[in-house]
Amino acid sequence: MEQLRWGTPDALRRLLCEVVSWKSMTLTEGEREFPFKVHAKLAEVTYFQENPNHLGLHDADFGRRFLTALYKHPSAEETIVLISHFDTVNTEEYGDLEEYAYKPEELTKLLLNRMDELPGEAREDLQSGEYLFGRGTMDMKMGLVMHMGLIEKAAAEKWPINLLLLTVPDEEVNSSGMRAAVTKLLEMKREHNLIYKLFLNGEPVFSQEPGDKNYYIYSGTIGKIMPSALFYGKETHVGEPLSGITAPYIASFLTQRMEWNPTLQERFMGETTPLPVTLLQKDLKLEYSVQTPYRASALYNVFLMKRNADEIMDIFEKIAFDAAEACNAAYKRVCKELSADHVGTLRVLRYEELVKHATQKLGTKKIEAIKSAIHANNGWDDREKCFRIADTFMIQCQELAPAIVLLFAPPYYPAVNSSEDALVKQCVDYVKEQGLTKFDLPVKQIHYFNGISDLSYVNYRDEGEGWTTFQANTPVWGKSYSIPFVEMTQLQAPVLNVGPLGKDAHKRTERLHMKSAFEEVPALVEGMVKMIMNT
Repeated sequence: MEQLRWGTPDALRRLLCEVVSWKSMTLTEGEREFPFKVHAKLAEVTYFQENPNHLGLHDADFGRRFLTALYKHPSAEETIVLISHFDTVNTEEYGDLEEYAYKPEELTKLLLNRMDELPGEAREDLQSGEYLFGRGTMDMKMGLVMHMGLIEKAAAEKWPINLLLLTVPDEEVNSSGMRAAVTKLLEMKREHNLIYKLFLNGEPVFSQEPGDKNYYIYSGTIGKIMPSALFYGKETHVGEPLSGITAPYIASFLTQRMEWNPTLQERFMGETTPLPVTLLQKDLKLEYSVQTPYRASALYNVFLMKRNADEIMDIFEKIAFDAAEACNAAYKRVCKELSADHVGTLRVLRYEELVKHATQKLGTKKIEAIKSAIHANNGWDDREKCFRIADTFMIQCQELAPAIVLLFAPPYYPAVNSSEDALVKQCVDYVKEQGLTKFDLPVKQIHYFNGISDLSYVNYRDEGEGWTTFQANTPVWGKSYSIPFVEMTQLQAPVLNVGPLGKDAHKRTERLHMKSAFEEVPALVEGMVKMIMNT
């Protein structure tokens, strides 16, 4: 048998430090270059030298690519897909240590001389010598490194199962890489006669509280959707305030009703989604003047377990109608007290209703021209473009004002859960038993990974076609953002997340537990895969 490059804890540690050193912040040149470097590494493995067509780079967007590496046993059809992402968040919070953020060994040593700058738990972990600090060590380059070691060993030992390593860009922003990979997974399924048995992610394990000694595995991933609103009032001069109605005034009624609203919470098997909050609220007025601000926008974050886009829009609409009713009553009461004429009754309409009205008034050609002009502005992201499209339509249809226009803004992560799947139950039991027996590791199951993950784009089920509501009410749909819902329904295999223990993702103190990463979890995942191939 060939000598394994990554077959020991020390070798995995060296590989991780090298991979972390390849800077790959989302939407940077480093992110574009990263998969080529992984490709070069995997190309050194004997199996991929003999089967170079099993190693591929594929287009995502903005010049970014995702990588696939398939170990195919000649007589096997059952396939485990190993999923990871290689982009990271940025590093400015490291301050004068920023140049070391991608050098874990050096950063960890440097921090020993600056322990007074660290919060208590991070200081204790640093002093313990059990953690490696650095951007991407935890989230989530160790997951990729573990999968590289696993596929190398499977190929060398000719395991009678197929492993498909998939690593993608852009998980941290829009999951463009995973959304693009869905179609490729289906192509490879047909081309290589694969039966997808399990989608296995390697996202890191998060402690549930300070001092938590448990190790967690996740049998699902939480969903996230962003119901949003354009508030369109009536402009006036500040000297005549009641001759108009400001967008911030309108927005205040909806935002108060969306923030922390328990009707948008879900519960499943003892777990609860976080309450909704406002992620962004701003005026669309671009400069100072004494004209009152009559256009504003708000973007709300809602987590999901079982609900789909259609159900969320229904709830959102009810909340908006309640907000509009309260706003109308308050505004008209002031007008009555001051003997002023009100400028109209605030209405609520969905974006799809606005488009229908605007199309009837302006024609399809004008509608498409408006969208194209907004998409041509590269300085706006998808969220800004959503608001600008709806705003431009409202400017052309002011007979609808004052109004709250309800819409969705990207990204949308459907929730996925496989807790009741028989194979997943077997895997969970295996990791629990082996974790305790081999490593004295208390393993607990969580039903929804709450860090959001690329597993959202496989194993999709939506009997009521709730996704069509998302499509109809997302202004950038089909232009700069789309989700392959139909194809996702064809990737029917359970999901599971088994990754290394770490702490403080996206923080200056991001760190990885070395024994977990280089010894415990690789052994547990290897054993679990062997258990699957023997059942």
